[in-house]
Amino acid sequence: MENLLNLEIWQGQTVGDLLTLDFLAEIFGNVIAAILILIVGFWIAGLISRRIRRFGETNTRADKTLFAFLGNIARYAILALTFIFVLNTFGVQTTSIVALVGAAGLAIGLALQGTLSNVAAGVMLILFRPIRIGDFIEVNSKMGTVQSLSLNYLELASIANVQVMIPNSEVWANTITNYSTYDKRRAEWTFGVGYDADLKMAQKIILDTIMADPRAHLDPEPWIQVNALNSSSVDFLVRVWCDNADYWNFQADAKRNVKEALDASGITIPFPTRTIYHEGASGEAQVAAAE
Repeated sequence: MENLLNLEIWQGQTVGDLLTLDFLAEIFGNVIAAILILIVGFWIAGLISRRIRRFGETNTRADKTLFAFLGNIARYAILALTFIFVLNTFGVQTTSIVALVGAAGLAIGLALQGTLSNVAAGVMLILFRPIRIGDFIEVNSKMGTVQSLSLNYLELASIANVQVMIPNSEVWANTITNYSTYDKRRAEWTFGVGYDADLKMAQKIILDTIMADPRAHLDPEPWIQVNALNSSSVDFLVRVWCDNADYWNFQADAKRNVKEALDASGITIPFPTRTIYHEGASGEAQVAAAE
């Protein structure tokens, strides 16, 4: 006891020195523990997120969009718990932290209303699922294939394979046109022929040419009628159903095939023309020009 009072102890160290060493050892131990918790937390968060995503990708009955979204939610939730464990390691009272986070969250929520509206819209998109990963859609005048749906943004790959990021609030608040929802799609064309053409023959050639393509469906029944009498042509409107995956190529090929079939039959697709008349010196109307 006398040695303690004289502040002289084992190996010549003072009590103050021992207290300092204990404090440093405790801090060092806490730092090591916090690092280990962070490493394990990030590893578990990544592992669970990847497992959830992989389940959605490999299971044919699962919705890839939903499981990708759930994977992100699980990752952030685990990282939040990891952060709380790290604070506990340093002796921080988590109850006070939760209260502080709640107050800060209210202030941040008021300041970031736009961002939170994106999060809320993202949740609604996941719940009602009007779009899925891989769908070809058009929203807010943007068209492309859905690549991912996060808490804030919808990512599209445009037809030119350019990344397009749309805030979720704009997606939810606008009309969504989803071209991938249904298996069948109706192709539509307008073909014009001259006024001197045999309309019955022209109609038969147009319809037979399109229906000769194996991609054309007989059910629902194809439809063709004279739709307009324009200034220089009689226009046929044609509607034929096909598989959704064949739509673009089928529509483009049909235009070329019908043009070649009409040319082979001697039926012209007229250019827009304009005839101008003027009165000569004798007062008779004469053709001045034809364009």
